[in-house]
Formats: sequence, structure tokens, C-alpha cells
Amino acid sequence: MFKLFRDGKIWTIPNVLSFFRLLLVPFIIWAYVGLHNNPLTITLLAVSALTDILDGQIARRFNMVSDLGKALDPVADKLTQVCIVLCLAFTYPLLWVLLGLCVLRETCMGILGYITIKKTNKVPGARWYGKVSTVVLYASALAMLIFKDMPTWVSTLLIVLCIACVFLTLILYTRYHMHCWAQAAQQPTEQAANTGT
Repeated sequence: MFKLFRDGKIWTIPNVLSFFRLLLVPFIIWAYVGLHNNPLTITLLAVSALTDILDGQIARRFNMVSDLGKALDPVADKLTQVCIVLCLAFTYPLLWVLLGLCVLRETCMGILGYITIKKTNKVPGARWYGKVSTVVLYASALAMLIFKDMPTWVSTLLIVLCIACVFLTLILYTRYHMHCWAQAAQQPTEQAANTGT
């Protein structure tokens, strides 16, 4: 676990933005469930999505990529996604399927990520397909919040698209982690060959 802090980059702008997104989660729930305030919920979710885009851009452009950021960014993403899906599931029952799949994916991802850190001594970063899935989930949630009276077939189509994205990312991330394990297993063999042992 301490490997997350080995590069010393903790209080960087991207990490602060990720912490900020984590803090937004209870306020999003409060706005939707407690206040029944759709405009405020939409605003908070949009701010969360915007800071998600910004933290990655800033991290790459200004060389602020960190092990902590690689771990913190997806945690903020997933908690935000799960909270908004949970809130909307009371209006769109099919979202309970998506919620269950999200929980399954994140449980698997947590286990796979932990094994990857142990095997490779590196914190795995987010992949492009994970980001695409996040964008689809954010966009679909915002659409269901903004257009509350959308036809049932449209909301169903959006939810099925989200389910497909989550399922596909689970498969692709599993393959990615297994590839990392295979590479880590090959390194000692290659090092032994290079040293002539």
C-alpha cells in the first residue's frame, strides 16, 4: 500500500481534484435524494465530470502523474458512478442490473489491481476503454436527469449501452492485468538470460 506514496507526489493539482470529486459524492446524493433538486444534482455531476477531465489533462501535461493519482482517480470515478446509478435506479429499475454489474466489476478490479501491484511493483493506470465507459455513464446519467420525461425505449437503450460498456471494460481490464502478470513473470527469466545464469 505504501507504494502509492513512493514518488512523493501527493498534494498535486490532479490529486486535489480527485479528492474534491470524492467530497462531491455525498453532496450529489443529498441534492438528489434529500432536496429532490434536479438542477443542483445536474450541476454537481457536471462539475464532477469536468474535474475528472481536467485532472487527467493536467497530470499528463505538467508531469504530475503519480501512483496515488492512478489509484485515486478511478476510485473517485467509480464512487460517483455508483452513487448516481443508485439514485436513478429508483426511477429506472433496469439500473439495478447496471448497479450490480458495477459492484461486480469494481470488486474484480480491486482484486486484480492488488495482485498486479504485488506482482509488478507498479500501480496500474487507467486504460482508454475505462475512460470511454466513464464518459458513457456520465453522459447517460446526465441525459436521464435532464430529460426526465424521455421515452422508455430511449432510457432503456442508454442503460443497455452502459451495461455493455461496463461488461466490456471488465473483460478488457482482466486481459490487461493478466498481460501485466505475464510480463512480470518473464522479467526474471530475461534478466537471468542477460547475466548468463
